[in-house]
Amino acid sequence: MKPKVYVETSIPSFYFEERPEPQMVARREWTRQWWDNHRHEFDLWTSVVVIEELMEGDYPNKSNVNSLIGALPLLPYERKIDDIVQVYIDNLLMPRKTLGDAYHLAMSSFHACDFLLTWNCNHLANARKFAHIKQVNTRIGLFVPELVTPLELLGESVNER
Repeated sequence: MKPKVYVETSIPSFYFEERPEPQMVARREWTRQWWDNHRHEFDLWTSVVVIEELMEGDYPNKSNVNSLIGALPLLPYERKIDDIVQVYIDNLLMPRKTLGDAYHLAMSSFHACDFLLTWNCNHLANARKFAHIKQVNTRIGLFVPELVTPLELLGESVNER
C-alpha cells in the first residue's frame, strides 16, 4: 500500500515558481523533481480548500497550477473538520487570520494521511511546532501526519533497495 500524501497549496504553486532568488529556484527544482519522478510512489490527495486557495487572486501560471492539481482526488469535507480547526485556533496552534493552514492540517489529520506535503515552513512543516501539533492531535484523538517538504520525500524508494 502506498503512503497517503495530502498535497497542500504551495506544492503546485512552487512547481511553476518564477522568482529568481536562489531559495525559490531550489524549491521549484525540488518540487519538480519530486512531482515528475517520485509522486507515483505515493497515493496523492488534495482538498477543496487547496482548490479554493489556488482559484483566488491573479498570479503567473494560474491555469497551469490549477491543471497540475486538478487531477488529484479530493478528500471528503466533513463538518467535524470545522470543529478541529476551531480546536487548533483555540490552542494557538494555527493563525486565526488565515484559516487555510488549519484546514490543511485538519483535513490531513482527520483523513489519516501519512504525509502533509507543503513548502509552508512557518505554520506546517516546522520542527519547532511539531510537538505542539502532536500534543493537540493526540489529545483530541486524531492521527498525526508527518509534515514534510518535497525535499524530504526525494531519494531512494522501497522498490530501489
